[in-house]
Formats: sequence, C-alpha cells, structure tokens
Amino acid sequence: MDVGRFVAKNRQHAVWQGLMEEQRELLQQIGIAALPPERETPAKGPGAASGAFEKGVAALAQYKARTGPVGPISRSHTEVIVIGGQEHAVKLEIFLSNTKSRRAKLTPDKLQQLAALGLEWAHKG
Repeated sequence: MDVGRFVAKNRQHAVWQGLMEEQRELLQQIGIAALPPERETPAKGPGAASGAFEKGVAALAQYKARTGPVGPISRSHTEVIVIGGQEHAVKLEIFLSNTKSRRAKLTPDKLQQLAALGLEWAHKG
C-alpha cells in the first residue's frame, strides 16, 4: 500500500467527512489532519478575459499598441499579458493562425474585435 497516497486521499475534506469519528481520531493521533474544504472558483464576470480568444485579443491589442500596425509576426513571438494580476504568455502568431483558420466559426462580435485591431481577413467573415 502506498502510504503517501493513503494519507493524501484521507486528508481531502470530502473523504475526511466520510470517515467514522474513530477513524478521524486515529489519524489525528498520528499527526494527520484534514485539509480545509476546497474553495469554489469564483465565476468570471462578463468581459473577463478568461478564454484563449480573449487572451489572444488582449495580447494582439497590447502588441499593436507597442509596435503600430499589425504586420508579420514571428511564429516564435510570445506576448506576455497581465490579466487580474496574473501573467499569461500568448504565442501571438499561433493564435492568429488558428483564429484565421477558424474564422468561419467565429461570432460576428469576435470578428468585429479582430477587424478593429486591423486584421483585414476579419472583415470578410
């Protein structure tokens, strides 16, 4: 039996709650305590840049603000953006290539966002 796995499993809040009182007491006697319950991830509000598309658009807007009109971008270029205090690395050319190849499936709103950033192919959605 893998003792580490046993301890890790039984420390989980939901598992701990399912143990009998005597089992919990035995574990506590040998120094094993329950972990706190996992917090639910707060729901993202509308407009929160959480998805790949939103991150890509934010990275493209940042790139454009720094360099001017969007021209050819190196495939290896990574644009680092900060959203909610957290850094995200976006491989910009890969995002653009993937998005362009899927443009027929993009909503008019998404195409409009890309067109506003100067992508000609987004006008032809």
